Amino acid sequence: MEKSSTNRLMPRHADLFKTESLFDRIARAVCRAGTLPRKELYESWETARRVRRRYRGGRVVDLACGHGLLAHILLILDSGSDHALAVDARIPDNAAVLSESLVQTWPGLETRIHYRQMDIRDVLLFPDDLVVSAHACGALTDLVIDRAVEARARVAVLPCCHNLKTCATGNLTNWMDASLAIDAVRATSLASRGYEIITQRIPGTITPKNRLLMGHPPAVKDV
Repeated sequence: MEKSSTNRLMPRHADLFKTESLFDRIARAVCRAGTLPRKELYESWETARRVRRRYRGGRVVDLACGHGLLAHILLILDSGSDHALAVDARIPDNAAVLSESLVQTWPGLETRIHYRQMDIRDVLLFPDDLVVSAHACGALTDLVIDRAVEARARVAVLPCCHNLKTCATGNLTNWMDASLAIDAVRATSLASRGYEIITQRIPGTITPKNRLLMGHPPAVKDV
């Protein structure tokens, strides 16, 4: 089974996830909904696992959230976060279908997930928030980082769609691939603003855009 497949997971695929492991239970809920490609399931799962190993508690704020799967998984992994805000300029029409399917398995999520269709510039953030974004395209990732830094909140981003016209490369492209240069500048810029940074990767079998950047102000890790 190709984890990088962009084919949509449908109810008939639930039999591929037979065990009672947490991942398989989430996967079956995603299959029931029939809303997401396979790669988004794996991207969200692998990102959430790594984020929760570092950061516990706090309100989850999933910016450029798409269907909001990452926000749901972060709440499933840590009951110390009482709720999540899933924000996008346009929430997909079937995002509610995905959420309802996950709520069937985890009823406690029903009152803990809040979708907001709005510009992420207008979201009010706080220092104890956990700001996340998986594959916010191009400069949108930089905006997510900027918003988190403004609030001195913890942040975790999985960038994608690196755009040489809108994203800074730090004049490093003679030494390295342009997309790597952009992410390197993001990491060093975050560190220059007083953040302790953590760089990781999710498996490349899911996506080549697999660099995960996390950061937090000094002495702030869990809330």
